[in-house]
Amino acid sequence: MQGGGGPLLTGFTMAEILLSLTIIGVVAAITLPSLTGNINERTWNTQRKALYARFSQAIALMPALNGYGTLRAATAASGETPAQEAVDTAAETFVTEGLAKVLKINNICDSDHLADCGLPTKYTNYSGNIADFPIDFTTLNSQFTSLNFNGNYYSQLNTKAAAFETQNGESIAVFYNPNCRNRTVSAADYLNNMSLPWTYTQPWVCANFIFDLNGNKGPNTVGKDIGFITALYSTDSSVVMPQPALNDAVSSPVSYLNAQSHCVKQDSTLRLPTIDELISMYVNRNLLSIGDEHGHYLSSSVEKGGRWIMAIYVGTTRIDAANGYIRCVKR
Repeated sequence: MQGGGGPLLTGFTMAEILLSLTIIGVVAAITLPSLTGNINERTWNTQRKALYARFSQAIALMPALNGYGTLRAATAASGETPAQEAVDTAAETFVTEGLAKVLKINNICDSDHLADCGLPTKYTNYSGNIADFPIDFTTLNSQFTSLNFNGNYYSQLNTKAAAFETQNGESIAVFYNPNCRNRTVSAADYLNNMSLPWTYTQPWVCANFIFDLNGNKGPNTVGKDIGFITALYSTDSSVVMPQPALNDAVSSPVSYLNAQSHCVKQDSTLRLPTIDELISMYVNRNLLSIGDEHGHYLSSSVEKGGRWIMAIYVGTTRIDAANGYIRCVKR
């Protein structure tokens, strides 16, 4: 029926309005988490890059990374050996007497008060498992301080962690080796004697930093707001911040000649890690859930005679042309 010579105008019924609102709500519920996740990822990436730049610049200003901190031995009256009762302040001393002079730091916490610097007591690793936050080198990587590899014994000080907060709001845990040194085995050494044993990389690690970009607010997950930076070699130091893929690129060892292609097949944004990045991944392997089931991993670092390969389950390395597994990192 028409009136006034024109069509009769009608509005939406209540049922139609409710149906439209329901559809909009469903679409928002589906897309909003993805949009929020993308925003968080971009924010974390920006923060990671800025943090890495500040650390690289700061450590480059330090003449040497070793020699900070001492171990206070037990008293004779305690009846215990120094190793049992040693109070480790090396990491804390490294921060106060070394790093704080080249990096702006707000608050410093000892090993018993890491949470006071905003670090979580637990975190989620690459496997999705919740683990206790490490408080020393042994809880960071049980094989970093003491192990026996094919009859070759290795031991190192199990120094306790310290922590600090930056002016930008990051919380940083510091694991420090006051006896670190430069790499002592070169490509020429292996070329002259290819039967040289595998070389432990632990002495090359001077400081390892686990950072939480937003303190203990969450999600406290490795690869998101939690990551790591490693400083190697006592002088002319190398600072790396690898962001590894969640899984190995191959299920069995492959030739180093086409190793990079496997990273590209896994994801075009990935590449082979350098030897220093592989060492960093070994130090932090509990965070990455890299277990003992796989042996030699390949790096992109090339020396005459072959690529650096690493037995990541014990932290040893050598230059070789052998096959190996691959754990790629983001470009």
